[in-house]
Amino acid sequence: MSTCAANDPGDATGSIQVPGGPGGTTTTSPTSSAPPAGSATAAPGELSVLVDDLHVTYRVPMAGGRRGGAPGAVWRMLHGERGAGTRTVRAVRGVSLMTRRGDVIGVIGRNGSGKSTLLRAIAGLLPPDAGRVYVRERPSLLGVDPGLMGDLSGERNIVLGCLAMGMSARQVRDAFAGIAEFAGLGEALDRPLRTYSTGMAQRLRFAITTAAPHEVLLIDEALATGDAEFRHRSARRLEEMRAEAGTVFLVSHSLAAIEESCGRAVWMEAGRVRMDGGVPEVLAAYRENEAHGG
Repeated sequence: MSTCAANDPGDATGSIQVPGGPGGTTTTSPTSSAPPAGSATAAPGELSVLVDDLHVTYRVPMAGGRRGGAPGAVWRMLHGERGAGTRTVRAVRGVSLMTRRGDVIGVIGRNGSGKSTLLRAIAGLLPPDAGRVYVRERPSLLGVDPGLMGDLSGERNIVLGCLAMGMSARQVRDAFAGIAEFAGLGEALDRPLRTYSTGMAQRLRFAITTAAPHEVLLIDEALATGDAEFRHRSARRLEEMRAEAGTVFLVSHSLAAIEESCGRAVWMEAGRVRMDGGVPEVLAAYRENEAHGG
């Protein structure tokens, strides 16, 4: 099982680490190449992701009193003042959770609660300041891994996106019609991706990313832009992936999408896990909290 640890120089290069006994970890080969599509390395129910006391912080610029924005920057430059500095945001604070193959986990919470930061840390895109993330296979973050290009047509992006995930040319040919049908773009497949609406682009990314089995798939708000029919089709696709014993994390503000797609829910608040459990119980508590302005 690979790991991403705080202050680890190997993190930036994507190196895999596996537990090396009580004394620490052992670094193995880089993870730049994706595993072959359809490969499976673990049985259903086995541990797939372990997040251990994870902390992630980042810094944002401060406006500096009333002289914020561009006017403030010009004023400080003319008067020889230094910049307004930065402030530290603790986006994830001591999060610990464990998932097994076959789990479909919905992650909910208000804006700024740490949902997307958590997914990016699991994906290895954000280094932790403290704690560790262990994953059995390299996670795929929807919207990042396919590497879609705005100047290319939807059709061409399907081909390149599938190849980027490690599918063979034959697998791409076999999967192409199903991807195109699932995305539901019709004649727009011949147009450049940059001409698509946000919803159209997200549907295409979802269709491409879920065309091949993934040990760990991370989805951030991809279902929020679709209509009810697309949500139903997406829920069926996620159920198929769950049956194939993959692990799926779904971040969404749409509680309906969580109810339709997930068997477990994690409620994030102020960078911490406030509640983790069955979808009905967690969503009921979340709705009650929102109704009372909590």
